[in-house]
Amino acid sequence: MAETQSIKDRAGEKSLFFGRMLFAVFVIFLLVGALLARMFYLQIVQHDVYATLSTENRVQVEPLNPTRGLIYDRNGVLLAENVPSHNLQLVLERVKNLDDTLATIRAILPISDYEEDRFRTRIERKRRPYEPVVLKENLSEEEISRVAVNRFFLTGVEINATLSRRYPFGSSFAHVVGYVGKINETEMKANDPTQYAGTYHIGKTGVEKTYERDLLGTPGSQLIETNAQGRVLRVLEKNMPTPGIDLTLYLDSELQLLAESLMTDTRGAVVAMDPKTGGILAMVSTPGFDPNAFVTGISNDDYAVLRDSRDVPFLNRATRGLYPPASTIKPFLALGALAAKATTWNYKVPDPGFYILPTDETIKKRDWKEGGHANFVDLMDAIIESCDTYFYDLAFRMKLEAMHDSLEKFGFGMNTTLDVGNMRTGINPSRDWKKARHGFSWFAGDSVNLGIGQGYILVNPVQMAVATTTLVNNGEWIVPKLVDTASAPIRSALNDNIPESLKLPKSDWDKMKRAMRDVLHSSKGTARGTGYGSKFLMAGKTGTAQTFSLGADEVYEAADIDERLRDHGWFTGFAPYEDPSIVVTVFMENGEHGSAMAPIARQMFESWILRGDKR
Repeated sequence: MAETQSIKDRAGEKSLFFGRMLFAVFVIFLLVGALLARMFYLQIVQHDVYATLSTENRVQVEPLNPTRGLIYDRNGVLLAENVPSHNLQLVLERVKNLDDTLATIRAILPISDYEEDRFRTRIERKRRPYEPVVLKENLSEEEISRVAVNRFFLTGVEINATLSRRYPFGSSFAHVVGYVGKINETEMKANDPTQYAGTYHIGKTGVEKTYERDLLGTPGSQLIETNAQGRVLRVLEKNMPTPGIDLTLYLDSELQLLAESLMTDTRGAVVAMDPKTGGILAMVSTPGFDPNAFVTGISNDDYAVLRDSRDVPFLNRATRGLYPPASTIKPFLALGALAAKATTWNYKVPDPGFYILPTDETIKKRDWKEGGHANFVDLMDAIIESCDTYFYDLAFRMKLEAMHDSLEKFGFGMNTTLDVGNMRTGINPSRDWKKARHGFSWFAGDSVNLGIGQGYILVNPVQMAVATTTLVNNGEWIVPKLVDTASAPIRSALNDNIPESLKLPKSDWDKMKRAMRDVLHSSKGTARGTGYGSKFLMAGKTGTAQTFSLGADEVYEAADIDERLRDHGWFTGFAPYEDPSIVVTVFMENGEHGSAMAPIARQMFESWILRGDKR
C-alpha cells in the first residue's frame, strides 16, 4: 500500500511563526524603547520647557481696568460718573468653534447685527493672548440669568462685571464735559497699548479728551488659575490698578441748565466766565446730543440721524463755530484805536446815515439806522448807539495793521484757552492772510467792513467771552480754564499761549465800561429795554451780523428771507457794573437782532448774582 503524503509543512510553519513572533517582539521593544526615549526627552530633558507651558495654560495674566476719574461741577454735582455694568465677552483661545458659539448665544440672547459686526472688528485687532473680547454690553438681569443656566454649552464665554461711564445730565453738558467712546485703531496706535489693557474706552471730546491721561488711571493685573475648560479656580496674585484722578470744574450746573433752557430750539451758544479767575461757569452749545449713546456704541442708523441733521448737533458752536462778530467788536477796536492814537473820546464824525469812502466815492456804506444817529457822533455815543458810520471812519483812519494788532491783544485769531480742547482760532485778517488765502491784495473797503465786524473777521463765542473778560480786567489777561481742582496732580499738557496786554490809561477803560453800561441803561442804548427794572447795573454790547451782502439799494426784510439766511444775534457783557463777577456771551444763529440776545444774558446775570456763589 502506497504511503500517504501530507501537503502541510509543519516544521516550516513553525519556523515562519517563530520568525514573525521574533520580528513582532523586536518591533514592540523598538517602539517601547522609542516611547521611553521620547518620555525621557520630554520629562527629563525638556522638563523646564513643558512645565512652563503647562503653567501658562493653567495660569493666566488678566488685566485689571482702573476706575475712571469722576467729574464734578463747582458745587460737587456729578457730571460724569461710573455705574455697574455687565458685559458678555469671549476668550477666543478657549472657544472651540466661534461660529457655533455665536449661533448658540444668539439662540439665548438677542444679538444685533451691529453688535456682531463690532465684535468681529474687535477680534481682528492686535490683542494679548487670552484677552477677552466684548460681544454685548449692559446685560439685563434676565439676560445674565439666561447665560448662567447655559454655561455648560458656552466654553470660553464669560460675564464680566465692570463700571460703565454715565452722564446724568445727558445733552446738557455734552459739548463741554464731552464723552468716552470705543477706542479705534488710530487712537490705539497713538497711545501706549498697555495703558488701555482691559478697557475699550477713551475720551473723545471735551474734558474727557483733554484730561484723558489723568482721568484714565493706571491698569493693574492679576494671576489667575484656570481649569481645562478655562474656568477661573482662584486668584494667585493681584496688582491693584491706580484709579483715575477726580476733577472739579469751574462749571456751575444750575447756570449751565439755565443757559440750555434759554436756548431751547435754537442754534447757538452761551458762554459764562468768572473774570477774576478765568473759570468757565457755563458753556452751552445748542442743539446738543445724548453722550450716553456713545459710551456703549451708537448704531449706524442713530448716528446717521445726528450726522446728517441740518442743525449739526455735533458742532460745538462755543469753540468751533466761527461767525462775524458784528458790532460786538466795536469796543475792542475803539480801545485799540485809542492806544494807536487813531481817535479820541472827543473826536466826532458826521453821521448822515451813510459813509462814503474817501479813496473811492463810488463805495457808499450805510449805517444800520436810516438817516443816522445825529449830526455829529463821538466815541461814547458810537458805542451806546452802535453807530456804524463812526466805525467806518475809525477803521479807515486806523488802518489794517493797527486793527489786527489791537484785536490780537484781546485774543482774536488765537487759541488762548487753557484747557478748552479742540478750539478753532478764528480769523483776525491781515494783508498776508488775504493774499495767501484769496490771492488778492487788501482794499480800503475791506478795512471799513472790518470796522463793524463784518467781512473776513470770524470769531467764536468763547473768544468773545475771553475778550470781554480782558476788557473787564483793563487789558490784563486772565487765562480761561475749565478745571478748578483735582484729587491729585494732573499731567495733561495745557496751552499757555498768552497774548500781550493792551496798554491804556485806566480812564479809557472806565469810559468804555460806562459806555457799555449805557447800552443797557440809557434811553439811547441798543439794549435799553433789557436794563429796565434790574436790581443791579449791567454792561454789554449788542451785535447783528449779516449772513449775506445786500445791494446798495436793497433793504433787509426778515419776513422775505429764509430763516437760515437771517442775521445772527450777538450779545456780550458783564455784571455787576461796579465789581463784575460774571461775563456772559450769547450767540444765536439767525437770531436776527443782538438786542434779542441781551435778555438771555440778563437772566444769566440774575441767576448768578442774586443767588450768589454757592461754594
